Amino acid sequence: MSGAIDRCAQAARARVAPGGQRAASGRGAAMASGRGAGASARRGIVAGMLALSVAGLIAGCDRGQAPSFHSIDVTGAEYAQDFRMRDHDGNARELGDFRGKVVTVFFGYLNCPDFCPMHLVRQRRVLELLGDDAARVQTLFVTVDPERDRPERLEPYVTAFHPSFIGLWGTQEQTEQMARDFKVFYRKVELKDSAMGYAVDHTTLTMVYDTEGRLRLAVRHELTAEQVAADLRRLLAEGG
Repeated sequence: MSGAIDRCAQAARARVAPGGQRAASGRGAAMASGRGAGASARRGIVAGMLALSVAGLIAGCDRGQAPSFHSIDVTGAEYAQDFRMRDHDGNARELGDFRGKVVTVFFGYLNCPDFCPMHLVRQRRVLELLGDDAARVQTLFVTVDPERDRPERLEPYVTAFHPSFIGLWGTQEQTEQMARDFKVFYRKVELKDSAMGYAVDHTTLTMVYDTEGRLRLAVRHELTAEQVAADLRRLLAEGG
């Protein structure tokens, strides 16, 4: 049994490593390692997510079952339990508001040229693939650039991809707190000789909650819409 688990652990690490807690740059490149406390915090986040991912996959092997999700199964994780932010219409929001739906949470910003719009395009396609079940899925986009991404800018941006999408905004302090609670990393990166002034490096994983409000999955950016739709369909089926 131990030999089988060892082999499964190796496969799990290989599966998780390429798309683990990846950070996206506003410049479209993987973020370089930082220095000091920021770098240490990021390494802690990466290590925590990798450990959870490998543990979940090994547990499936120990039961004699292959992992059944395309995404990283983080069922039982004790972080990212709730949030309190404002939506793009100014309404106070928390996770319980969406009970009965599968909820996806992604952290990004409006000036992001690649990962963020790609995520929202994939989410729109996921809803198309889900058909009637799309009404039971809520997509949330949390800005990590609250200074520029005011609610009046968030609303036309996210709803341009799909009218059901909701943008979430908070003060700098609230955004930092939610990022800590969700083990999400982000930081400003100055862009010299650019009218933008700065970009924001940020995690590109999407957190997914089941219909009971439990954190279940971390979706890697590399997954296709078809793979994500399959995972969400399974969560919806569990919820009846």
